[in-house]
Amino acid sequence: MKRLPLLLLVLACAASLASQGLDPGKLGQAPTDAWPTYNGDYSGRRFSPLAQINAANVRSLRLAWAFQTHGTTAISSTPLEVNGILYFTLPSDVWAVDARTGREIWHLNRPAQGGLAGAGHRGVAIYGDRLYYATPDAKVLCLDARNGHVIWEVQMADPALKAFGSIAPLVVRDHVILGVSGDIADLPGWIESLDPTSGRLQWRWSSEPRPGEPESETWPKNSDVILRGGGMTWLTGTYDPELNLIYWGTGNPHPVEAGDARPGANLYTCSIVALNPDTGHMAWYFQVSPHDTHDWDAIQTPVLLDANFHGKPRKLLAQASRNGLFVLLDRTNGHALLNVPYVETNWIRGFDERGQAIPKKETEPHLDGALAKPTALGGANWAPPSFDPQTGFFYVSAHEGMGVFYVTMPGPRAEGWGGRDFVLAAKPYLKAIDYQTGKVVWSRDTSGSGFGWPGILTTAGHLLFTTDDSGKLMALDPATGKELWHAYTGAGSTGAPITYKLDGRQYLITPADSVLYAWSLPAP
Repeated sequence: MKRLPLLLLVLACAASLASQGLDPGKLGQAPTDAWPTYNGDYSGRRFSPLAQINAANVRSLRLAWAFQTHGTTAISSTPLEVNGILYFTLPSDVWAVDARTGREIWHLNRPAQGGLAGAGHRGVAIYGDRLYYATPDAKVLCLDARNGHVIWEVQMADPALKAFGSIAPLVVRDHVILGVSGDIADLPGWIESLDPTSGRLQWRWSSEPRPGEPESETWPKNSDVILRGGGMTWLTGTYDPELNLIYWGTGNPHPVEAGDARPGANLYTCSIVALNPDTGHMAWYFQVSPHDTHDWDAIQTPVLLDANFHGKPRKLLAQASRNGLFVLLDRTNGHALLNVPYVETNWIRGFDERGQAIPKKETEPHLDGALAKPTALGGANWAPPSFDPQTGFFYVSAHEGMGVFYVTMPGPRAEGWGGRDFVLAAKPYLKAIDYQTGKVVWSRDTSGSGFGWPGILTTAGHLLFTTDDSGKLMALDPATGKELWHAYTGAGSTGAPITYKLDGRQYLITPADSVLYAWSLPAP
């Protein structure tokens, strides 16, 4: 009986610690007191319903705290915020920081053994009180969110082949879903699901069909190129709970920029795919760049909209792809509703019966060079876009430009990087696209002395937050692009803003170079 109070105390502490984990219901809700996934919620819209910070008072925004990582690489991860704690990464580091004060709670430093340690890292995922982190040496680590201790680790791919992890995984019920990175050697890409408790592989979907399977004919016969054909899946997908489908973008085919070695469309590279999260079975695909020869991957966020299209309610998917096309699909079946340029392009000859682009042969890399628009940087890259349901506009960090593309390994024996590209001109813009038409409604020059791929956040306070290449953090009117407030952080951003509300106070978090900044309104 004397042990009963101690036992009750232990049970109470255990219950308290368990309660600090993520409530699974938060994953399907619009982000308010939490930012529990890479995109804030499953939709990929990066729109917050918070409005304490709004167009009327944003000029009063002040710095609340700043956290210096002292890292040699810039923060390109999106922080998660759960129960008042921020979790974010550099390639070989994971931090937990007090979301109210910026005080460090714990820090894991794990130098990579191989892989590609210098690549950008997008962040972690959370399931209960566990974090999931893809390492630069292609492992997946399960961490205790309370202290950063490693619970288990599994090898996802071979770092000796320059495969690496950089993705923020996606948690769907009891699935931790992620993809592989690798763009130096010829490797196959895939999406896989792990058991969150044990790390056991549940399923794996390959970016290339096996020889003899449907669509394998889109690769050359009697060649092993399909077995090492690329299609990396290194950016987080989105999820529709009603349809029970995840939506993911795939990367460019290998050998890179050397199309003679792989005649055909090269499915399922440069595509948007819809998969069942319980089985990995594919429901449909749409190939954004058939037979890509310009390194225009299609990994950009597939943003999910439930909205009217031409007067009819539709379940939609929108992507501003790297090839310069804004794609709008019916996400129940993958049918194309729009496929139109949002930057200047010259590589499209027309569109096929599915609405997929047909490339011009003359813009493909040549020994003496070929001019193509956009550049290899792409019209868009990995930087997260946003969709504001109040304006009906899709916002993207874009580049207008042109480049010269050379093939350096002509013929069927090309491998690795079989081409080279040079940027002749590229200018960054923030673009607002009307999802109903695909037309650019307004565009804002974001050039400056630096370089970045800034992400975008919109809020119910009629605000859009992003940065320009001079390191200026901006609050804009999302309807017009007019600047309402700014602050200089001293560096361009390769990260994306988030926002949350704790103790009645809304915070805005913005990464810039190696520093995480927190902003809020003055206390009343």
